[in-house]
Amino acid sequence: MIPQWIIEKKRDGQGLTGDEIREFVEGYTRGDIPDYQMAAFAMAVFFRGMSEDETAILTDAMMRSGDILDTSAIPLPKVDKHSTGGVGDKISLPLAPLLAACGVAVPMISGRGLGITGGTLDKLESIPGFNVRLPEEQFLAVLRDVGCAMSGQTARLAPADRKLYALRDVTATVPSVPLIVSSILSKKLAEGVDHLVLDVKCGRGAFMKTPESARELAGALVRTARAMGKSVRALVTDMNQPLGRAAGNALEIVESVEVLLGRGPADVELLTLTLGAELLQMAGVAASPAEAVDRLREAIRSGAAMAKFRAMVRAQGGDAEALDDFNRLPAASIQAPLAAPTTGWIGGVDAERVGRACVVLGAGRTRTEDRVDPAVGVSGLAKIGERVEKGRILAVVHANDEGRLAEAKRLLSGAFIFSDRPVEPPALIIERIA
Repeated sequence: MIPQWIIEKKRDGQGLTGDEIREFVEGYTRGDIPDYQMAAFAMAVFFRGMSEDETAILTDAMMRSGDILDTSAIPLPKVDKHSTGGVGDKISLPLAPLLAACGVAVPMISGRGLGITGGTLDKLESIPGFNVRLPEEQFLAVLRDVGCAMSGQTARLAPADRKLYALRDVTATVPSVPLIVSSILSKKLAEGVDHLVLDVKCGRGAFMKTPESARELAGALVRTARAMGKSVRALVTDMNQPLGRAAGNALEIVESVEVLLGRGPADVELLTLTLGAELLQMAGVAASPAEAVDRLREAIRSGAAMAKFRAMVRAQGGDAEALDDFNRLPAASIQAPLAAPTTGWIGGVDAERVGRACVVLGAGRTRTEDRVDPAVGVSGLAKIGERVEKGRILAVVHANDEGRLAEAKRLLSGAFIFSDRPVEPPALIIERIA
């Protein structure tokens, strides 16, 4: 195979054969095809796109570029969820133990945050001692013993995606649907799951800004996964305001525990139950949405879901007592309230500005090598539709630096839009794609 001939074909809008795609991915993974040729290929895909068959073949080739977890020894349905990311999106944290408490296994390979979107691994690492770098054998042992395990991508899991993802980030080829689809699914399907549900977010605090672009991505993900013989569904959900009332790593651990105790924010609870119900039905554990939600609510009421969370944290080296005593979690030295400048109804909460404030505080990254401060962020966020009196607290800013605090408060002050008349809260779940 001559790499430049493959690049030429795609550049000129021609379809690629399965052998051409597979050989190109294999050559890049081995190092035979250099970054500059893969960058040219990615740019050709960016402009010319890929057919559904090509996208499925590319996804399969990237998935098979490394190891595929062998979960066959675990006699339970294996399920997982993936989110395209957003501000305050901590759904994976309560969802994994909740599903495990309902009789399915959840092998969840997660990522770190970049930009304004938080990362599941960063949140978990705010629990003292929690290990997100599990070798495959230990990951499978936790999955078998607890029912859920949450870890980072190993060097041997979809290595082609690890290389290509970094390259796309510096070559302006990130917003390409075929490349996004192959990146997401190559990692998730390498987990050895039977069923997958996707949360594709849209709005100010999401990568996809409009419902139309989110629907396009969700549809492409579902069609590609099904072409590969996998059971998958997708939800398009709103990310114009933050999810929940907290954004920041340790602060989102607290809110996740609150969900598992049955007293979390209504939107976080709704999305957790909705995604969980989809997976329980797909796995054959529940026959209807109502039955699935009843099982999930019972796992919360009985304490079984919280027990699974404690067990997973303990099995992965974390301080499980921190889930009951939040004083054991990292805490910021400064907690500053942001007061409402007027009386009225909350007409909007700009998730992007809230996310930027969290990055300024140190809760997020602008580069992959940046360190995060697990203690900082915002809590107590007011939500769209709520009536507030002048002087009421709109949010509490958690900071460890006065200069960062001032900049974060400036950003947050512009995040809240006020109305002099009642405002209907937006629908959280926009569309279900199956």
